[in-house]
Amino acid sequence: MMLDVLKSFGVIVLELTVLFVVISLVIHVLQGYIPYEQLEKRFTGKNKIWASLAALLFAFITPFCSCSTIPIMVNMLKNKIPFSIVMVFLFSSPVLDPTILTVMGVVMGWKVTFLYTVITAVSSIMIGFTLNRFGFEKYVKNVSMTGFNQSRTSVNWKSALTETWNLMKTVYPYLVVGAAIGAIIHGLVPTEFIVKWFGHDAWWLIPVAAVIGIPLYIRLSSMIPISQILIMKGMALGPVMAMLISSAGASLPEVVLMKSIFKKQLIVAFILSVVSMSTVSGIIFYLL
Repeated sequence: MMLDVLKSFGVIVLELTVLFVVISLVIHVLQGYIPYEQLEKRFTGKNKIWASLAALLFAFITPFCSCSTIPIMVNMLKNKIPFSIVMVFLFSSPVLDPTILTVMGVVMGWKVTFLYTVITAVSSIMIGFTLNRFGFEKYVKNVSMTGFNQSRTSVNWKSALTETWNLMKTVYPYLVVGAAIGAIIHGLVPTEFIVKWFGHDAWWLIPVAAVIGIPLYIRLSSMIPISQILIMKGMALGPVMAMLISSAGASLPEVVLMKSIFKKQLIVAFILSVVSMSTVSGIIFYLL
């Protein structure tokens, strides 16, 4: 049995490593051709739809971890970007990343990935404008960034290799952890157990999974191999996606960083919004 776990772990790690390295290289090269300056000008435009789409695209092509999301968000606030657009970026940035989405497409299927992308993108826009409508902008503290440089240089294969290596050092450990947990579930947890307790009739798991995903702090990169195994074992797609979105959308380190930027009212609203987005997303996947 232990041999099966090790074999499963080796296969998952090998597949994810090849996918991650190849996709990261290609995407980092392509990022050198993106007109960031024109994209950022859209944020302050009168057309809120275009501004929202620009924020989604900006979230999609920028680094997805909280250590980079928060500084970029503060820089946007400092540059007088509308609060609603900044919120769209904040909610979409951790859950929309080209590398992880491509890996998700290969591992979990392109239909699931497409629905995941559409649901999280639409939810981010709706939450951003809802928070703005109810006046949560007043709960943003006066903050300033020092030592943050958002300038960009042209990208070639050499710099892409460097960026990929740096990203690997940050993200790869989580991929390995996810692969290890997935291999253990695959080898040691009986399929009948998962089907009985976490199968398609367990609709109540969706809000529970959305809530427990936040303190677990399971990175999106870790959840993909775990999710694949759970679904293969018979777990319903709804709770799996709810946990995936909540764990990536509101990690504890990100919430801690927000304490220096937001007042407690906006932090609470942020957490509740992520739980709501995760629950609604899980229900949609459950119904499909």
